[in-house]
Amino acid sequence: AGPPSALAAEEEGPGGGGRARGGLCLLCGLPAAGKSTLGCALRRRLPRRRGWACALLSYDDLIPPEAFGPSEPGAGPAGPSPLLPRWKRSRRELLQCLERFLQALVTGEPLSVPPAAGQPGWERFLACCRGQGLLAPQERHGGPETPAATAGPLYLILDDNFYYQSMRYEVYQLARKYSLSFCQLFLDCPLECCLQRNRLRSHPLPDQTICLMARKIEMPDLKKNAWEQNSLILKSSDCTLEDEYQIISLLATALENPVKQNEENLEQKEADRAICAASTVHQADQVCRRVISQAMKDAKDKNILPSEMKSLAEELNKLKAEFLEDLRQGNNLKSQTCSVTSSFQHEATNVVNKYIFK
Repeated sequence: AGPPSALAAEEEGPGGGGRARGGLCLLCGLPAAGKSTLGCALRRRLPRRRGWACALLSYDDLIPPEAFGPSEPGAGPAGPSPLLPRWKRSRRELLQCLERFLQALVTGEPLSVPPAAGQPGWERFLACCRGQGLLAPQERHGGPETPAATAGPLYLILDDNFYYQSMRYEVYQLARKYSLSFCQLFLDCPLECCLQRNRLRSHPLPDQTICLMARKIEMPDLKKNAWEQNSLILKSSDCTLEDEYQIISLLATALENPVKQNEENLEQKEADRAICAASTVHQADQVCRRVISQAMKDAKDKNILPSEMKSLAEELNKLKAEFLEDLRQGNNLKSQTCSVTSSFQHEATNVVNKYIFK
């Protein structure tokens, strides 16, 4: 038999069956919404006030800044596809690291070494785990590492923007796979407040990046997505005592109701629909972009004045946004995609002709 699991603290349920006590909590929201501050506060307070072990995994620390730079020209034959952006590859690798840790956590076995062992992503993850006491001290240098045993439940707080539901759902799938609890804290901080806080940072993000994210961000939908039912949307820009009470209550409720492996049909269907909708809108967006590009080229060939070219571009982009929003709100996305994009092309042509024949 292997060593005792780090999640050995269990409770006997009504039927006498043991239930592992550990969970994943996502901190979601715009940059500078206060996620890291809240995460640090939870890491300090949960062990002291509730006796829960707690660790904070910040994506800003685990994903290198260069992952968001220009993609490298290409990867080797055994490497990842150069078509996948580096930031997406980094997120995927981080998720794989997290799963290897969770697997070791629930079984008590040593961490399995991934094919990417020795690479910066894996080493950063291990360093973060060691720094927060998640790994037991190694008896022999270079030997396999195992998760440290905890007297109470262990919460892993994941700090990231998580602005798409699909980003959050892939973490939920891990909770379901290993029968852990899952919950979300979404910080709904006003955009202007986030922009002001960001400007005060030593390495601020461009305002346009945060504004773009604000347009794209998908808040938890507790009515539509059953898998997001353990979610709390915090409206204030600073965590209050009332917020703290609600947070502790949510975390406790999630611990008492870990995700069951057989609870997947409804969630999977909802996730598939969300992915399908996002994919359809994305495809339509690409078509609309090509239509706009060709329309601008045609307008330039007709010697439209530069000042009017700018107005034309703004009008076409506004038209695109309206068409895509119509598509998002549609009930039958598949049948609407073709009609929306063809209709957009017709409308774009009318807009260009208006400028040509002024």
